[in-house]
Amino acid sequence: MSNAITPITMPKWGLTMTEGKILGWLKHEGDSFKPGEELLEIETTKITNVFEASEGGTLRRIVAQAGATLPIGALLAVAAPAEVPDAEIEAFVAGFVAPEPAADTAAEDAGPAPRDIEAGGKRLRVLDLGAGDAVPLLFVHGFGADLNAWMFNQPALAETRRTIALDLPGHGGSTKTLDRAVDGASFAADLDRVLAALAIDRVHLVGHSMGGAIAVYFAHWQPDRVASLTLIAPASFGLEINAAFIDGFVRAQRRREMQEVLSLLVHDPSLLSRAMVEDVLRYKRLDGVQAALETLAREWFPNGIQREGIAEVALHLKMPVQIIWGRNDRIIPLAHAEALAGRLPVHILDEAGHLPQMEKAGEVNRLLARFIGA
Repeated sequence: MSNAITPITMPKWGLTMTEGKILGWLKHEGDSFKPGEELLEIETTKITNVFEASEGGTLRRIVAQAGATLPIGALLAVAAPAEVPDAEIEAFVAGFVAPEPAADTAAEDAGPAPRDIEAGGKRLRVLDLGAGDAVPLLFVHGFGADLNAWMFNQPALAETRRTIALDLPGHGGSTKTLDRAVDGASFAADLDRVLAALAIDRVHLVGHSMGGAIAVYFAHWQPDRVASLTLIAPASFGLEINAAFIDGFVRAQRRREMQEVLSLLVHDPSLLSRAMVEDVLRYKRLDGVQAALETLAREWFPNGIQREGIAEVALHLKMPVQIIWGRNDRIIPLAHAEALAGRLPVHILDEAGHLPQMEKAGEVNRLLARFIGA
């Protein structure tokens, strides 16, 4: 009956993850679970995420306890029907072979990685995952972020179609030189250049925060090229924004300062890892980044408010549009989402701040998959 035994192993979230730390189990031995139920919490180099069951079952044996740090592919637990004898479970655990570090490293080296493309004379970094005939999906991150903002989402959606995540100009691994115009229309033109360079005619578009506003500009400009639009806590749907976050992110140069600023992004600051803070600080020290962030902050959030006006544009777009927002968002008020309820589909996620695509990745992925027909 060993074929009824299912190993639960350390997942790989994002391109750079090589190991994870178990923070705690949310199910106990003997508990049954359904597809999509949360089994345990795992700390990555970016943020703590929950591991969701891909299929239903019964948790028969927890192998890795809270506090353990294990490589990708290591055995965490075993699921099996109640009628499978304990002896078979024990034999399965004893005989499980985790991947060798060398093999794991080789697999990562051979796997997909971001690459630079020339798009309209600009060097832009993109991550291109998945394949198939379905309409591709394009992810657009927010202010100060990069394509890693989608580390829990892009691989999941790439199982059914081609997916693209990019670093906007001034961000991540893309060129740090900005055009004179850095408004939504200018960034929408960058999306157009990326799609042209990748020979993609039409996409499902997903944008977060500032990237959500950019996505609206693109959809309004080229409606026939957008199959659907998902906006996650989009910017520019109202005047109010947490100016202390914007100013703090631009000014922060030390770890403690950046830790305090980034903690505003999530409903639970303990979710953030030290490595994420260090990654942001390293990015900010790159040539041209400080000037780019200051320019973007002046254009998008002048005098501590947003440039308002695109909510009505979103309401009158030709393609299907959905809104996703964290109930505990401390950057852009939830009221901006509530004002649209009844006019657009609005999904408000509990226990999530300004990064619901990371804090509640499973729920966001399900909303995306259902919306685009994955």
